[in-house]
Amino acid sequence: MVTRQLNVTCDSSVDREVFLHYSLIPSLFIILVLSFLQRREHCRQRNDTFYLLGDRFGIIVPLDFVGTFSNRWSYGVAFGATANKVMFLFSEGYQPLEVPQWAQAFVLLIGGMEVGLSYFPFFACLSSDFRLVSSILGFSYSLFWFVVTILQISQCPHGQYLGRFETLVFYWPSLLCLGFLLGRFLYMFVKALPIRLVLEPQTKEKSLLEAHQAEHVKRLLSKPRLQEREKSWFQTRVYEWDPCFQFPSRMIGTLVLASICLYLFIVFEFCVFLLVKDKLDVFEDRLQSYLTHMNETETLTPVILQVQELISVTKGVWVVAILPASLTCVSYLFHILACYRKHMKRLWAGDKHFLPQKFHRPSSAASVVAIARYSGWQIAYILWGYLIIHVVQSLCGVMLMYSLVLPILHHQGLEMLRGLAVGVLTLSIVVGLMILQVWIAGSFFLQPKLGTADTQKPLALNNRRAFHNFNYFLFFYNVLLGLGACLSRLLISCLLGTWLIARIDRTIMQSGYEGADMGFNAWVGMLFVDHYHTNPVLVSFCHILVTSHRDRKLQKTLKYCYLNQSAGPRFSARARTRWLLLQTLINNPRLAMLRKSKSGHGSQEFAQILPTCSDC
Repeated sequence: MVTRQLNVTCDSSVDREVFLHYSLIPSLFIILVLSFLQRREHCRQRNDTFYLLGDRFGIIVPLDFVGTFSNRWSYGVAFGATANKVMFLFSEGYQPLEVPQWAQAFVLLIGGMEVGLSYFPFFACLSSDFRLVSSILGFSYSLFWFVVTILQISQCPHGQYLGRFETLVFYWPSLLCLGFLLGRFLYMFVKALPIRLVLEPQTKEKSLLEAHQAEHVKRLLSKPRLQEREKSWFQTRVYEWDPCFQFPSRMIGTLVLASICLYLFIVFEFCVFLLVKDKLDVFEDRLQSYLTHMNETETLTPVILQVQELISVTKGVWVVAILPASLTCVSYLFHILACYRKHMKRLWAGDKHFLPQKFHRPSSAASVVAIARYSGWQIAYILWGYLIIHVVQSLCGVMLMYSLVLPILHHQGLEMLRGLAVGVLTLSIVVGLMILQVWIAGSFFLQPKLGTADTQKPLALNNRRAFHNFNYFLFFYNVLLGLGACLSRLLISCLLGTWLIARIDRTIMQSGYEGADMGFNAWVGMLFVDHYHTNPVLVSFCHILVTSHRDRKLQKTLKYCYLNQSAGPRFSARARTRWLLLQTLINNPRLAMLRKSKSGHGSQEFAQILPTCSDC
């Protein structure tokens, strides 16, 4: 306890909540700069209020949550930099306003919007098309956060729970992510500077069709291989990499952020355990002093000894259960990615049988909302799932200790083995009788096979009189057997429900009640949005349409402008419009008299020039 109370009264010069408020100033500045550079596709009309802005101040997109496949790990690391603030929101510790209890939801919404606005420049600078400016702004903003985080760690490195370097334990993932972003923005600056100085050719326009989507379509159109190469054990049992499939940035960001949040949650849980452990140690010392004072002659002495033993066992089992619970949730994170790829491929192939019937045509509005919900809900499910799994595994560990380990330590191993043998024998007899019923029914009460190739007998009764007597005498026994089956059903449902609570890709509800599982609804809606917007066949078709339309438009333009097709268009849209206007007026001289000109004699002078131009 002395070691864990090194810097309890440490005062840092940087208040985290105040700094979060003040970070909105540079964040808004960066957003305004990038918005000024971003041009709007549709200009306003003259009577519109925003007409004076021209085509400036377009909408900044931090991240395309549907179709972004480039810079996936950069976006994932940017999500990882927000892990500490996300955990702060998860614990409902950040409340910028003091409001009544019924308005807490609005406060949390405002807090989430503030955190999102504070970290908005990271994503906006990564996704901006103005690479030089965005790299400078992103590097400066990342350095700003990096320096402040270093100050927080250096000024108060220790804490009251973990002791030495507690702050570093909590903040090193965010510090590592900020360092990665610094390197990423520096790399973007190095790549964008030669292009800006015209030392290197400008990169080509981003294509609608990704490379892996094109490879997927080529695979579909190619002939299947007669003999596939042999797969390794890892490819068969664990995971097989597919070059024709890539996870979107949303899934990578969810994986990175969920991993860091899970780590922080485990550390926070361990800190709470240390606090509870200190309280229990004080309680045990009081019990021990009570026993010493009563000279162990009190009638409550056996009860007190059992309570001390229970506390000792519970503390040990809780610490040991941290490892399997954390490994289970980490494996779930990667297994969810594998299930995402498997489900998407099935939807691409038109197979919806893996979904319940009511989810074959989900609501469009609910599916769009599912994209916004999925990442946050997946992280929350993982965190709560870890806690529930940890509690259940600890309870199982305590039961195992009391049933197997403690009897041996108390020199009661023989009685334990005797009771275990009786329990196993009873269970074996019950299961054996159930298997015997199935064997008797298959051997005596079913008609023979119709053909030698049949795998089982047909469902046709034989020896009906014996069958009715068989049912009658087993009726009363099966009533008692059904009680055990009911309890086993309840136990298995509880175990599977708690074990799979973190799996948002699998519903834990009974058949027909899947709609009550909001997490599974979000998963299915997210799958359908990705299916409709990133299907490689559909994207390839749209790419062909866009490319062919652009080629036809280019050929038409080159025909009118008498340019060589191999040279390509080297003129502005305004010059092309004027050239087409001139050619139209030359071919139709009377149209010049009907044109509206800025000066009164401009149209007449232009009409006098046209006849001479037509003779050229």
